[in-house]
Amino acid sequence: MKIALMMENSQAPKNAVVLDQLNTVAGPLGHDVFNVGMSDENDHHLTYIHLGIMASLLINSKAVDFVVTGCGTGQGAMMSLNLHPGVLCGYCLEPSDAFLFNQINNGNALALAFAKGFGWGAELNVRYIFEKAFTGERGAGYPLERKEPQVRNAGILNDVKSAVLKDNYLETLTSIDQELVKTAVSGERFQQCFFEGCKDDAISDYVRSLIS
Repeated sequence: MKIALMMENSQAPKNAVVLDQLNTVAGPLGHDVFNVGMSDENDHHLTYIHLGIMASLLINSKAVDFVVTGCGTGQGAMMSLNLHPGVLCGYCLEPSDAFLFNQINNGNALALAFAKGFGWGAELNVRYIFEKAFTGERGAGYPLERKEPQVRNAGILNDVKSAVLKDNYLETLTSIDQELVKTAVSGERFQQCFFEGCKDDAISDYVRSLIS
């Protein structure tokens, strides 16, 4: 699995801690981690609004399989990601949230709170969240006897989102303020992850047109 970590301006100083915990969990499982957001407060400026655009590009182009993100509370990042087609982002404060999201919702992104409740032992909580998010069979259901309706409802939710967001994906991107999109794709590490993994030529051409 390819996992992208992206952090915005308010919590960028915590990037090294979060990245270390994600690599600690993902590495032994054979997952690749790409640090595509802000790495510190001096990096190119991103808000949680940019994170949604970045996640949508990475997920819809199949450059990555999963996105880990967040902000101070995690709420803004979750709402930003869920605005976009193809992205199903859960909200995670503790390991049980990650486990249940993995088992029941089987989405492709998690938004964490990197300020609220991020105190003593925070790095342990983040590590345990990642352990529950990336181990075990996804979509297995919890409790197990609820698997069938949970899988059915998750599929219906995806169908409803697709029906609501009827526009072509690239049309949704071009309808956004293009300066927002340009900023979202301006990072060197984002561009490397995106272009190396992108499997959609039309999306790739669009991003190249923004940065050329």
